[in-house]
Amino acid sequence: MEQRVDQTHHHSEFTLRMITLLLGGLLAAVYFLLRVTILKLPRCKSDAKLHGKTVVITGASSGIGKETAMDLARRGARVILACRDRERAEAAIQEIIQETGNQQVLFMQLDLASLLSVRTFAENLLQSESRLDLLINNAGVLSDGQTDDGFGMMFGVNHLGHFLLTVLLLDRLKTSRPSRVVTVASNSYRWSKLDFSILLDHRDSAVGSNYSQIYRKYCNSKLCNILFTCELSRRLQGTNVTCYSLHPGQVTAANQLGVLLYLYSVLLQMF
Repeated sequence: MEQRVDQTHHHSEFTLRMITLLLGGLLAAVYFLLRVTILKLPRCKSDAKLHGKTVVITGASSGIGKETAMDLARRGARVILACRDRERAEAAIQEIIQETGNQQVLFMQLDLASLLSVRTFAENLLQSESRLDLLINNAGVLSDGQTDDGFGMMFGVNHLGHFLLTVLLLDRLKTSRPSRVVTVASNSYRWSKLDFSILLDHRDSAVGSNYSQIYRKYCNSKLCNILFTCELSRRLQGTNVTCYSLHPGQVTAANQLGVLLYLYSVLLQMF
């Protein structure tokens, strides 16, 4: 009898391992298909020049933000990388300058998880820059925890920090018009479920710390990005300051593989 139970146990373990391996293979196949299909879409062919324009990009030391900074510097803009990590930002700046030949690329300290840091950044920018033509709210996190001010990390960094930053810089954007505010959102907003009572009671967009609840917090923060953009656009009608939110699509970056590995780790937790 004990031998039969032991055999059944080993058989179940083998089955679960096979299922996990198959799911891992499926994720790898999805990644490969993305690389050869969606990620091969045409690049932007605009040849617009931005000499004399000043741009601020949050989270520009890597990924989408860095590539955006590279392109705008190549077009002649003065590009300010608003980042938390000075070392990574300065490394990105050196690469951008080397690639584009544009010396007007600089770093300014900004930690979106601290509203004091946001206010300090805005104050320093307004003192040092006479104009602001383009604000790109790009930085974002997919991790749990709390900000310095006690808000949920994703709600605080992805939404609240950018909300305050934009409001503090609005007057400079207006005097530099025509100008733009671009906020990087995500089509993950489709899986959001905002409960305003939770926002009031917990200073976060959702409660819980398992994988699905953490992802829900991310989705909620992206919905907040979109709602903020829509309302800001409505309030700025007639000012010649235009507002946009966007889904950046699939990106050829280490982050993409990281997301797949994260999903794979979720699958492993299920077994």
